[in-house]
Amino acid sequence: MISRKVLGSLVCLFVVSVFIWITVGNGKVHYLPYYLPCPEIFSMKLQYTEEKLIQLFPQLFYQQPRVLAPKRQDVLTVTPWLAPIIWEGTFNSEILDSAYRPLNLTIGVTAFAVGKYTRFVGRFLESAEEHFMKGYRVNYYIFTDSPETIPNVQLQPGRRYVLVPIKKYSSWQEISMRRMEAINKHIAETSHQEVDYVFCLDIDMVFYNAWGPETLGDIVAAIHPGYFNVPRSHFPYERRSSSAAYIPDGEGDFYYGGAVFGGLVKKVYEFTKTCHMTILADKANGIMAAWQEESHLNRHFLSHKPSKVLSPEYLWDDRKPKPAEIHLIRFSTVDKNYKEIRD
Repeated sequence: MISRKVLGSLVCLFVVSVFIWITVGNGKVHYLPYYLPCPEIFSMKLQYTEEKLIQLFPQLFYQQPRVLAPKRQDVLTVTPWLAPIIWEGTFNSEILDSAYRPLNLTIGVTAFAVGKYTRFVGRFLESAEEHFMKGYRVNYYIFTDSPETIPNVQLQPGRRYVLVPIKKYSSWQEISMRRMEAINKHIAETSHQEVDYVFCLDIDMVFYNAWGPETLGDIVAAIHPGYFNVPRSHFPYERRSSSAAYIPDGEGDFYYGGAVFGGLVKKVYEFTKTCHMTILADKANGIMAAWQEESHLNRHFLSHKPSKVLSPEYLWDDRKPKPAEIHLIRFSTVDKNYKEIRD
C-alpha cells in the first residue's frame, strides 16, 4: 500500500508539473527533477481577515472634476485594460482618506535587510513614518540575517516593526531569488491574519513625499524609472525561450520594477506563490532569469495584468535627474556603491 504521505507528495509533484507546463506554454521545460521542492504552503487554504468594503463617501466639498479638462495631459493615466496609472494630479487624497480610513485597515510592508543592507533600515523606517500611509496602522516586517544590527526606530502609535529571521545566502542573486519564497511563506504562516494589504519594498530606498491610499488595489505594480519613456524593444525582459520568465520580442506593456509591488494580502500570496514556482522551474533546468525575480514578476504581469499601476513617482532613483513629467518623487532608491554592499 502507498502511504498517504507518499501519495500526497506524488499528487503535489504532478500538480506543480502541470502548472509549470501550462505557465511556460512553450514546451521548453521538458522535465522536473524528482527533488523539486513542493512546500506545504502551495496547497494551504488560508483564512484571511474579513475583507472590508469601502463605505459611502461622507459629504465633502472639493473642486468639480472636468471631463474635458483632465489634470494630466502629458502622461498616460489609464492602461489599455483600464487599470489606473497613479500620478500626482490624478487623485484627491481627501476623498480617498474619507473612504479608506473608516475601514480601520492594517497595511503590511515587507523589506529585506540582509548583509550590508542593514545599514539602510534606519532611514527607510524613519522616512516611512513621515510619509507612508499616515493615519493608518502599519506592520513593518523586516527580513534579516542580522537581527542584532537592526536599529531601534521610534514608531507612531498603531505602527510596529517585526524582525523576521532568515538564513544567510552566498550571493545577492540567491537572496533576490529567495525573496518570493520568503514573502509567500510569511504570508501563509503569519501576516495573512494580521494585515489587509501588503507592499513588498526594497530596503535601500527612502520616502520623500506622501504615499497614501491611492496606491491600494487588488494587485499593484510600479513602472521602473529606467524604462518608462523607452520602447519595449529596449526592456530587459528575459529573452531565452527556455526560461519560465521568457517574453518574446514584440510583447510587453511596461517594464515593472521588482523593488515595489503589493496589493490585497491574499492576492500577493497567490502572486508570490506563482513567481516562486516559476523560479523553481528555472532552477530545476539550470537557468537563472536575466534579472532574477524581477524577470518572473514581469512575465507574470504580462499574462495577469495588475489592477493598478504606480507611476515612477513611487519608484525613482536618486541618481537620475527629475524630468518634467515627474511632478514629485515619493519613493526613491538611494545612491550607493553596489559593488561594496554586495561583496
